[in-house]
Amino acid sequence: MANVSVYNMEGSTVGSMDLNDAVFGVEINEHLVHMAVVQQLANNRQGTQSAKTRSEVRGGGRKPWRQKGTGHARQGSIRAPQWKGGGVVFAPKPRDYSFKMNKKEKRAALKSALTSRVQDEKFIVLDELKLEAIKTKDFVKVLNNLKVSKALVVLDEKDTVIEKSAANVPAVRTALVSTINVYDIMKYDTVITTKAGVEKIEEVYA
Repeated sequence: MANVSVYNMEGSTVGSMDLNDAVFGVEINEHLVHMAVVQQLANNRQGTQSAKTRSEVRGGGRKPWRQKGTGHARQGSIRAPQWKGGGVVFAPKPRDYSFKMNKKEKRAALKSALTSRVQDEKFIVLDELKLEAIKTKDFVKVLNNLKVSKALVVLDEKDTVIEKSAANVPAVRTALVSTINVYDIMKYDTVITTKAGVEKIEEVYA
């Protein structure tokens, strides 16, 4: 069973906590982690790019010159791809890039991502994370105390003060336990949560 230190907002160790191996101690499946990241990026693609093929470009119905005897290469239309203003070969068209992963794969990928953060000692647990007022300066001070610059902050419940205080920090993202995903866990160097957050993660994903 993995054991991590518990810190306060000043960055001092105030205890330790055992983590559930069913969530934080699984065998890491790199293939599923990669697949989950690709799926999220693919599902976010709009897929609205479009260009015209030679059949869709206006004009070019008349043969530009006769087939033989001019010395030119034979041409059938001034809207062929080799002409300026012509159509695009294999032009991109609106399409859906999304694909599905089943629930077991998604859950295994998430557990693998969390386990990798614990193994890399990039999983920080706080006894509590509370700010008296919405103040980016106070939030950054907490990050500096923990010696963290790029982090995913996982909250066990909605906290507008923390969310708004972190909103202006470019390398920080906040998320509820129910909304964490593999892409964010892998994108941000460190995962920060509270003891309550760990308990909720274990409750939801174990």
